Amino acid sequence: MAEKFDHIDLRILEVSQKHGALSQRELADRVGLSQNALWRRLKRLEEDGVLLGVHRRVSAKKLGLDLTVFVMVRTRTHSDEWIEAFRAHVSRIPQVVEMHRIGGDWDYMLKVVTRGMSGYDKTYKQLTTGIELETVTGFFSMETMLEDRPLDVYG
Repeated sequence: MAEKFDHIDLRILEVSQKHGALSQRELADRVGLSQNALWRRLKRLEEDGVLLGVHRRVSAKKLGLDLTVFVMVRTRTHSDEWIEAFRAHVSRIPQVVEMHRIGGDWDYMLKVVTRGMSGYDKTYKQLTTGIELETVTGFFSMETMLEDRPLDVYG
């Protein structure tokens, strides 16, 4: 069940997502709180696991990471032990930036960001070595049209 947030909490979450580099003073001004009141709310939201840290976005393109592949994985094994082993296996591959267990015809979807086809080939070999997978296929992104949108905190 979703937690209850008042309008000030929601405004803090909304502004924080869009302007993560604001100082606490600037954030307090934008949401209409004193700095101390804001700090207390931020601490509560962090302790409750709602705010998950402050991050800066890095341009993959500027780093030469020019290929994004959505890798679909199907497996015959679905035990808790295998799932944890697969999670650990994938976690050791730094080019995998997201991993989702999904429903439908596929079991998992991974987002891989790497340098060109040779980078993907290396990642593919790492993924398929040392763990049993039934089917692995990749969908290559030609253009990112929408990315890293803030969550609609008002739902």
